[in-house]
Amino acid sequence: MEEYVFIAFATVSMLVVSCVWRLLVWVWWRPKKLERYLREQGLKGPPYKFLYGNLKEEMRLMKKVQSKPISLSHDIVPRVVPFVHHSINNYGKMFLSWFGPIPRVYITDPVLIRDILSNKFGHFQKPRTNPYSKLLTNGVASREGEDWAKHRRIINPAFHIEKLKHMLPAFYTSCCELVNKWEKLVESKGLCELDVWTEMKNFTGDVISRAAFGGNHEEGTKIFELQTELAALVIQASRSLYIPGSRFIPTKRNRRMKEIDGEVRARLGRIIKKRMMAIEMEEVSKDDLLGILLESNAKEIKERGKSKNAGLTMEEVMGECKLFYFAGQETTAVLLTWTMVVLSMHPDWQSRAREEVLQVFGENKPTFDGLNQLKIVTMVLYEVLRLYPAAATLNRFTYKEMKLGDFTLPKGVWLTLLEIVVHRDHELWGEDAEEFNPERFSGGILKASMNQVASFFPFGWGPRICMGQNFALIEAKIAMAMILQRFWFELSPSYAHAPYTVVTLQPQHGAPIILHKL
Repeated sequence: MEEYVFIAFATVSMLVVSCVWRLLVWVWWRPKKLERYLREQGLKGPPYKFLYGNLKEEMRLMKKVQSKPISLSHDIVPRVVPFVHHSINNYGKMFLSWFGPIPRVYITDPVLIRDILSNKFGHFQKPRTNPYSKLLTNGVASREGEDWAKHRRIINPAFHIEKLKHMLPAFYTSCCELVNKWEKLVESKGLCELDVWTEMKNFTGDVISRAAFGGNHEEGTKIFELQTELAALVIQASRSLYIPGSRFIPTKRNRRMKEIDGEVRARLGRIIKKRMMAIEMEEVSKDDLLGILLESNAKEIKERGKSKNAGLTMEEVMGECKLFYFAGQETTAVLLTWTMVVLSMHPDWQSRAREEVLQVFGENKPTFDGLNQLKIVTMVLYEVLRLYPAAATLNRFTYKEMKLGDFTLPKGVWLTLLEIVVHRDHELWGEDAEEFNPERFSGGILKASMNQVASFFPFGWGPRICMGQNFALIEAKIAMAMILQRFWFELSPSYAHAPYTVVTLQPQHGAPIILHKL
């Protein structure tokens, strides 16, 4: 008996020692080894600290800057990414830091950014994100390799310009509801104050509900509301270092996320099954995102039916529908909000944009061809995207040892591309890089900066560039055209300039603006 007890004790002891050793390798030995290796190549940065890396310092600086707003200017980097701003001043434009025990290399060189985003050999992938995020965006954006290629091939038809033209009525209907609501608010006094950040989130949610689900707009709106609540919970969960398995602990937050995910899946499942039955019955197809996606998927299955994993499963279609919401709603809401804030800060450009809209459309309904004639509005939108990109940074990681410029990066290194810094680099954009100057885009994107290689990438770059960029820009143009046709606007005295990042670049205290009827 004693012999068995000894064997059991010895086995347990060996398992404990093995686990402790693996933990020490993960949180200390490997990070210190990688730190020496990367520093020998000339990469500077703050030293690695046990387990947390530089997270505590990042959080401390973030908490400090978010305690108060800044003056009205476009010099927002110190507030949006204070740790990055501090590190660039101390270590240069390319530096090393630690996200827990994971090495993170920050990059601002457009040539290196091009090489990373061109991803010719698939060696620079998107980081393996917190498992909670899959509840929101388990679509093409999180796929890799052949799986990504398949998803992209099937989804691409939904975002062709000719297909987007058919969605213009959905955009117009949502815009009419927005401006009609605002007209009623200003009717009695000729002006009113409202938070355009809240307004634009609701507006873009309505647009994506109509454009994605067409006749199922009301059901789509309910899904949008659920996804919005889920996004807030996922963001809360992602603000701390993820402990493997913690998402299965039945906390109040975890239970609610599971409930929402179940309801979203059930609602999406009903819509998708109903639409698939219509396709099988050869009924008239829908010109919405879901209809085009399902038709493209059916075509893929028919053409490649004998190949393994042909087409998207029901689970994968639901993942793409979730991505429509998250990517299509949030990013355009950010663009429209900052456009109204910036045009309030620069009334001369607001006047120029309005004059152009009235010259092209008068008081008439915007048309697709007319939207393409809005040169000044387009320049304004590009300049807002430069100064206030929806994503302040883009992330990739090395899944094997890779050569990048003069550096050799080992497996498992995060590469953070500092979009918000690159978009303000004086060497690329001139001495007025911190100023709002839409004229720099008068000759188009390629001639806007002094370096044509990945200097401007608000929608990403290379083969993984955002498929929805035309959707977002058309939506933004028609919304701004209809707003400028009816109102002029200025910042409220209560507006506090406080850009900060919560997945996307948002106004921390909202964006109160005073609308005036023309």
